[in-house]
Formats: sequence, C-alpha cells, structure tokens
Amino acid sequence: MGPPPKVAAKQKEDRATGSACRYAVRSIEDCYLLNPKATRNDVFTGWKEMDAYMRENKIEGVPSVLTPSMGAAAATAPKEEIITESATGK
Repeated sequence: MGPPPKVAAKQKEDRATGSACRYAVRSIEDCYLLNPKATRNDVFTGWKEMDAYMRENKIEGVPSVLTPSMGAAAATAPKEEIITESATGK
C-alpha cells in the first residue's frame, strides 16, 4: 500500500536534498551536516541516484560557495576572553 502521504512527501524531500548536494559537488558527509533533520537513508539514496545520473549523462557538478550568515556565525563561535598579563620581574 505504501507509506502515508506525509511520510512519502518527507522521503521525496530528503531524496531531493541528497540529489541537490551531489549536484553541488558536496560530499555525503557535508550533506548530512548541513541537513540534520533529513533522514540519512533517503538523503543517501537521492545522492546516489544523482551520482549515477550525472555519470551516465556526463554532467559536471556546479560547486556551491557557502557563506555563513552573521547570526549563524555568532551563534556557533565560542565566546573567548582575552587575558593579557604584563611581565614584571617580581
């Protein structure tokens, strides 16, 4: 009978994500890191299908350039305190 419509839609979306990652010349590991909510099995299936399609049709990938947004960079960057000490000969 097949999976419920919501599950089927999620599977298709995750496969499309994997396909897009392959076309963007991203490794499967990077794809997993960039899409933590996606199901790994479906992402891999989409990545693998796109890889086979691209090889069969001699299609070159288009590398993407990721630029972190200011909010994401600020959220992930650890806050560090810089302590300077003067060297006194005591």
